[in-house]
Amino acid sequence: MVLETVNENLCVNKLVAAKKDIIMVEGDMIVPDAKPDILNTICTSGVVCIYKKEILSDKVRMDGNINTCIMYLADDTQDKVRGISTSLDFSEVITVPQAQEGMDARIQAKLKSIECKVINGRKIGIKASLEVDIKIYAREEVEIINNLQNAEGIQMLKEDLRVNSLVGIGENRIYTKDNVSIDNIDNLAEILKTDIAIVDRDVKVSYNKILAKAEARVKIMYLTEDNRINSKEAKIPVVGFIDIPNVTEENICDLDYEIKNMIIKPNSPEEHSVYVEIEMGVSAFCYEEKQINLIQDLYSPCENLEFNKKKITTITNKQTRKEIKQIREKVEIEGMENKNIIDVDVCPVIEKQENSVNRVVYTGSLEINFVLANQDLQMEVRNSKIPFEYMVDGIEDAENINSNLEIEVANQDFLVQEGGMVTSNVDLVMNNDMYRSTNLNIMNEIQTNGEREAEDYSLILYIVKKGDTLWQIAKRYGSTIDDIVRTNGIEDPNQISIGQKLFIPRYVKTGITYV
Repeated sequence: MVLETVNENLCVNKLVAAKKDIIMVEGDMIVPDAKPDILNTICTSGVVCIYKKEILSDKVRMDGNINTCIMYLADDTQDKVRGISTSLDFSEVITVPQAQEGMDARIQAKLKSIECKVINGRKIGIKASLEVDIKIYAREEVEIINNLQNAEGIQMLKEDLRVNSLVGIGENRIYTKDNVSIDNIDNLAEILKTDIAIVDRDVKVSYNKILAKAEARVKIMYLTEDNRINSKEAKIPVVGFIDIPNVTEENICDLDYEIKNMIIKPNSPEEHSVYVEIEMGVSAFCYEEKQINLIQDLYSPCENLEFNKKKITTITNKQTRKEIKQIREKVEIEGMENKNIIDVDVCPVIEKQENSVNRVVYTGSLEINFVLANQDLQMEVRNSKIPFEYMVDGIEDAENINSNLEIEVANQDFLVQEGGMVTSNVDLVMNNDMYRSTNLNIMNEIQTNGEREAEDYSLILYIVKKGDTLWQIAKRYGSTIDDIVRTNGIEDPNQISIGQKLFIPRYVKTGITYV
């Protein structure tokens, strides 16, 4: 006979596969006729755009481009600094075992390095390295039995658990555009370098909707008609809604931003501004915290029970932490005499993560590229590295916690001092998503299959062995914890000792339990 059950639904967002990989993107560029020949390159930068991703059987395909800016020294009589831009397209298929169509993917692609080689005065070879972090998830609806109806005499071992159940996943495209003003005295000749970063991320949750808020920090370096180099930075608001049924303000939401396309071009000279347009994809993963009373084991002293068990992996104790890490260091840069800092690129890199009893320690460094120029606009690049350590304290059972740390560069300021020393003031926003993976044994198809075999005796003497619990003893001999506790006068059912003698009352066919 199949027993009537009380059920609860749980949506598991299971991490099926994770892979980090390095992909190389290479291509050649022909200098447009309107530009002078290249003598040598000064520096190269790029913004990664992923406009399409697709999950295939054991594979993930990514299509995108790197919007590349190359600053170079022109091969003419004046040896002027010039700039040139191009789009370096790529299509990459990465092997990810266990990935299947219909699963969900969280993909981060970061430009690790990019360099140029002058092939001849009219041709440049570009080589870029992308660091790709791929996580593949599969959604599974699980029905949990947390109680039985009309189950008189059936003994159940339960455990109260708090787990994070997936409410839903949604995505949307956000388009943002603005004009970045430059100084009125500047007549822009050409753009030398651009950089875009998504910062100040925030999320507001209301019924059935997610409000994604952030800012696109745009930095533009440009050359003026009178051969000066200037730069401007602006923040453009990024706002969009994502519809997810049944989401509420109590839910926890993870947001992923992905630049898909961008346009940066000067407006007419009279406007003294640069037009910026960015297309972004925003994905939301929303979870609710559920309290479940999970049946771990069950038996009947008088009847045989049959059931199946299924093991699932889900997440619990999901939390997000946002903190500011301040880095105040002095670095020495060789050859700084009579030079000014024109631009600085700061890239935080986490090199090591260590989990201990109640803390997680991240060891990393700031990789800094300084673009320097003298009074004659002769330019060069100097590199430096500042090590740092970031610690998250007060985490229960930190040894078994999973974390996903994303770092934003909020503010940066560099002051040149005498002797080539540079005072570095950098504020990092540490966005940390933490959770634990836990295995649950789910019971299903519980049914009775006749009476247990009758016994000739109703009471036995048992000596406690190492690893014994009252539940195990009661189940083994067809008794109950309550009967054993009452018969032996046990004060705390969780406290029994090795060698302790216990009288175990057992079920007999007459239905009488002797105590």
